[in-house]
Amino acid sequence: MSQTPEPVPTERLLFAMPPKHESAEDERRHRKERLAAALRLFGRFGFEEGVAGHITARDPEFTDCFWVNPFGMSFKHITVSDLIMVNHLGQVVEGRHHVNQAAFAIHAQVHKARPDVVAAAHSHSVHGRALSSLGELLEPITQDVCAFYQDHALFDDYTGVVVDEEEGRRIATALGPHKAVILRNHGLLTVGDSVDAAAWWFITMERSCQVQLLAKAAGKPVLIDPASAEHTREQLGNDLVAWINYQPLYQQITRSEPELLD
Repeated sequence: MSQTPEPVPTERLLFAMPPKHESAEDERRHRKERLAAALRLFGRFGFEEGVAGHITARDPEFTDCFWVNPFGMSFKHITVSDLIMVNHLGQVVEGRHHVNQAAFAIHAQVHKARPDVVAAAHSHSVHGRALSSLGELLEPITQDVCAFYQDHALFDDYTGVVVDEEEGRRIATALGPHKAVILRNHGLLTVGDSVDAAAWWFITMERSCQVQLLAKAAGKPVLIDPASAEHTREQLGNDLVAWINYQPLYQQITRSEPELLD
């Protein structure tokens, strides 16, 4: 009779966690690789609309500067070497492409107001725009959306394309300490302590917008009670969980499109 297999000791099981970096140069390279991959994923998911949309990553050494996708370049084609670094005045200090003025106006103020934020993501995704036109928040109708329960805000105004610092400051104020803000008649903005987290929050927030629109079109959704919604947010709503959730997507894009790391 064969012997029952012994369980593998827990300490021998592999589980990915955010990496530690020995130098600012290593961390910069890591953030740029994650940024290029996130932009490729946004392109794959159809989040770009013309030249609208941007993801930024704070530089680990020059913390008042951030890396961002170049103006006018498709998300689907961006590589690490295409990324540009912009200072707090909106001037390109590394790279050979222009910066999207809206990217600077919004993201510079968010990064300035939130020192804890490494990355911010904004794009004109279809369902985010649709929900934003209603001027309402996400409701706790599914397990996944509870990550945003009482942790996202509404910027309840629209004055045109954001191109000045004051409008960016107003958006940063509306965001407050939260992980996301819905920009009325505009779209979604998410932040995180890593590129992975900010990108994951945007992706799952866009899908949550889609679910809410579908559910309300079909009938009257049953809300998760406040205590359960809050408990679920505590389980799912931190940036480490976001980072973990994002890893399969990072693996997919870097294995299918490895040239993005060039």
